[in-house]
Formats: sequence, structure tokens, C-alpha cells
Amino acid sequence: MSTSQDWSKIFTGRRLGDEENSSTLRSEYERDYDRIIFSSAFRRLQNKTQVFPLPGHIFVHNRLTHSLEVASVGRSLARYAGQYIARHCIDAFDTPSQEFYRFSLPSVIASACLAHDIGNPAFGHSGEKAISQYFLQNQALKVHFSEKEWADFTNFEGNANAFRIVAQRRPHRIQQGLGITMTTLAAMIKYPCESVAIDKSTAYRKKYNFFQSEVVLFEEVANATHMQLISREPLVYARHPFVYLVEAADDICYAIMDWEDAARLKILPHDYAAEFLLALVKTDPEYNASKTEKIFQTLRSDPNEQLAYLRAKSINALVKHCAEVFVNYVQSGAIFNNPKPLVKKVPTEVSKILNEIKELSIQKIYNHDSVVKIELAGYRVLRGLLEDFVPAVLAAVPNAAEEKLIQLLPIQYKPEPTDSAYHRVMKVLDFVSGMTDLYALELYRNLRGISMPGYGMH
Repeated sequence: MSTSQDWSKIFTGRRLGDEENSSTLRSEYERDYDRIIFSSAFRRLQNKTQVFPLPGHIFVHNRLTHSLEVASVGRSLARYAGQYIARHCIDAFDTPSQEFYRFSLPSVIASACLAHDIGNPAFGHSGEKAISQYFLQNQALKVHFSEKEWADFTNFEGNANAFRIVAQRRPHRIQQGLGITMTTLAAMIKYPCESVAIDKSTAYRKKYNFFQSEVVLFEEVANATHMQLISREPLVYARHPFVYLVEAADDICYAIMDWEDAARLKILPHDYAAEFLLALVKTDPEYNASKTEKIFQTLRSDPNEQLAYLRAKSINALVKHCAEVFVNYVQSGAIFNNPKPLVKKVPTEVSKILNEIKELSIQKIYNHDSVVKIELAGYRVLRGLLEDFVPAVLAAVPNAAEEKLIQLLPIQYKPEPTDSAYHRVMKVLDFVSGMTDLYALELYRNLRGISMPGYGMH
């Protein structure tokens, strides 16, 4: 199979369930973007912690602003990559493929970037750990589940939850699931394996990307976009080439935006933060020293604006470096063989600066008191909610209190008589992981009598 054939077969406008396109105003991939951005799951990211607790008067990033910024960076990367693929990997007479890579790939990558964090629970990454820890500390529950089902719970994963949200067919909804294209779904799958296949030493298997409840949907996506099967048992596929663009956009934003937030919150001195960003800007092949210095000096009365300028320029430089790595992967054919993430293969001088930023971020940002406190709060709140709801849905004959708890579940999360124990618990996890920070805290306090709900509040 030629490289040209490979690139022409790895995308499709089909959706899970082969939903018919009723729109003539937008492409299939533009509709993906719109469906995600108008979804309630995406909207709730506004009140989910990114790194820092939401401080009110200083506007740092939450999950929603992070996702929007990643989508912007992803679109830029995809535009560069798509133009290259159209010119060098697609037959000149293959008009549909030419049009896809020239015009639609940016929408695919932007959509996948928008949805990449849609499955993360409240309170940042500590929310994922809190859910896993609940099951690890309650081994008696294991008898209800198969080995693979139990692995889903004890290694709860936001990436798998994101796939579940956008791919599954939900009852009690006019639009069952988001119904996005299988191409956009494939671009979201950073870890194309099941939970029992986790291998921390292997980049594309450090985590997993689908629960047992979505195995069939995942394989439908993998087959439709010609992802390569590596192992049937445990189930492992090779990454889809588009994943690298989504991952790079996320990596770039994580490194730079957390750094800027830390300076705005005065965790890092502005001059210190600016020094590292300027070092990245200088790696841009088109760096103009005199122009950069002139603009930087005109902003000297506003340190935050100086930092914002360097942030924009450093992101631009990193986009160019990552795009170049992607092109090198395409040229060599390595893109189909699970190569390292793009940011891991940027020039040495760039990698050195990024590693310093990462190490300093761990020391000064991710272990800052405010971050640690919200992580601890996340453990307490999410574990407490699971302690209430999981036994309630697993009870053979719920007691009065358990019946009341089940009554609190929205209709789409209520267990059905035919549901297995696994699906009952998955519905609880859908409910709990979908909560915003504030709602999770409010419900936790209500259920423990710490505060009482007002009339009409829920």
C-alpha cells in the first residue's frame, strides 16, 4: 500500500450510526466543532479546575479556556500539516483528499482539541486519582466485575471518559451522544488501548482511551479510519496520525499557559517568567531581535501585557518546530509506527528550555499550596460522593436512604433493571465526573448536612 493510499483512507465523514448529513451550509467537520462547543459537557468545563483553583478577580485558565486555546493552536498546526500532505502525499487527481487536507483537517484537529478534556472530572487530575482510589480502597466491590471492568474503575481515565461522552449513544436525549465524525474521534485517541493494556514505559500506552462499555464503538472508529491493529488480547492499536497534532497543541499550551498563569498569580516573578519565554521566542527561525525588543519595551508599563506578547510569540515558535517534526515523520513514514510525541523531537535548544520550564513548573507551580489544597479537596469530595452513590446502585434491595440517593440521579443516569453492575457504576461515574467543581462541592456538603439546599436548588 502506498503512502498516498494510506493518507487518502485514514479519514471519513461518516459518523457512528451512519447519521445522514442534513446540512448544506457546513462541512461534516465544521458540524463536529459546532456540536462540541454547544454541548453541555463542554460548557461545564468553565467551572472545572485546570491547575489553579478559580481565584475570582484574577482570570487564570480553567478547562474551558484551556480547551479553546488548544483548539486554536491545533488549527494552526493542522493548516501547516494539511498543506504539506496535500502537496506531497496525495495524488493530484484525488480531489476529495486534496480538499480534505487543504480545507477540512484544521476543523478536525480543532474539534478534537476542543473535546480532548471533556471527560475530565472536577478538581483537575486529582479528580481522576480520587475516583481510582475509591475502588482500590474498596476491594470488596471487585466481585461484581470482570477483570477488565475492574481495571477501568481502578485506573479511571479522563481520556476514556471523553471518548465515552462524545461517542456513546445516550438514551433520554433527542440527540443521542454528540454524533461527531469518526475522523474527529480518531484524532482524540491518544492512547489506543484498553485499561488492562497500560504500559507506563510505552508512550502510546501510558494511559488508555476507552472503557469496556465503548470497545465496540472504538473498534468501529479504528476500522473506519484504518488504524493498525497491534494486539487483539489485550486490545491495542497504533495511533492515528492526526493524534500527534492534537497532542502537540495540548503540550504547547500546558507548558506555556500554566507558566503565564503562575506569573499573573505572582507565584513566579514576571521577569523570571519572561526570561524563559524570550528564550523560546529566540529559537524561531524567523526571529527578529530588534522588532521583538521594540514591542517589548513599548509594553514596559504593563508586565502582564509583556508576558502575553512573549507567550504569543513563544507559542508561534513552538508551532513551527512541532510542524517541522510532523513533516519529518510523514516523510520517513514513521508517523504510522507510534513515534514519540512531537514536542519530544524538537531541536535540542528548544527541548532544553521546555524541560527547564517543566521541572520548574513541578517545583513552583504544581506543588504550590493553592494547587495542593484543591487536589486534597478533590480527593475528599469525589470519594465522598462515590461512597454514597456506588453502594446505592449496587444494592440488591436499596434501603430508604439508598432509594433517595438513586432518586437524585438525573434520568439518563438512573440504573435500569437490565443494567449489569458495571453499567450501573458507569452511570454513577458519568454523573459524578460530569460535575463542575462547585456543584460537586455543593452536593457533597448537602449530603453530609454541612449546608442545606435552598428551595428549587439541585
